[in-house]
Amino acid sequence: MIGATNPLEDYAMQMSAPELPVLQRLSRETYAKVLNPRMLSGHIQGQLLQFVSHTQAPRRILEIGTYTGYSAICLAQGLQADGLLHTIECNPELEEFAKRFFAEADLNHKIVMHIGNALEVIPTLTDTFDLVFIDADKQHYVEYFELVFDAMPPGGIIIADNVLWSGKVLAEPMDNDTETRGIIRYNEFVKNHAGIHHFILPFRDGLSIARKK
Repeated sequence: MIGATNPLEDYAMQMSAPELPVLQRLSRETYAKVLNPRMLSGHIQGQLLQFVSHTQAPRRILEIGTYTGYSAICLAQGLQADGLLHTIECNPELEEFAKRFFAEADLNHKIVMHIGNALEVIPTLTDTFDLVFIDADKQHYVEYFELVFDAMPPGGIIIADNVLWSGKVLAEPMDNDTETRGIIRYNEFVKNHAGIHHFILPFRDGLSIARKK
C-alpha cells in the first residue's frame, strides 16, 4: 500500500480489486530508486484508469507523461486485441526502467514508448486515439488537448491529471508559477469547450474527464 495517505484510502484499497503483482513491484522499485515517487498513479487511480480503458475498449491510446510506466500498464489492460498504446516521456533516464516493467507485464508488444518533447512527438503520430491521458508538464495541457482533439472520434475520452494541483487552483498564482497558471488555464479552457461533455473528479489531485461529443 505504498503511497496511502490515510485510513480511508487504506480501506478503499482493501475493498477494491487487488493491484497486479507487476504493479506492486513497479511501485516498490519506483519508491526505492526514482525521484519524486508521488508522481506514480498508484493503486486506486490505476484501478480507475483500468476501468475507463476496459469500458472504452480503445484500439489506440495516447499517454503524455510515462514516468515509470504504472499508468501505461493500467491503461493498456483495456486495449482491443490489436490495440496499441503510445506513451511519451521527456526524461530518457526513465526509458529502461519503464520498458523493463512493460516487458514484465507482457505488454511490450502493445506499448510504444517515445522519448522526447510531446509537443514535437504528437504531430508525428498518425494514429487516431480513442483515449488520451495527460500527465506531463502542466503549462502545456491546453496545447496537448488541441493537438489530439480534432483527430479523436466522437466518444473519445481525454483524462488530465493534477487539475486541482494541491489546492493551488484556489489561490492567486504567482507570476512565475507557470504550472499553476497552466492548470487554471486548462480547467477554464475545457469548461468553455463546446465540443465535449466534461467534469472534474475531486479524487487524489483531481482528474479532468472529457468526452468528445
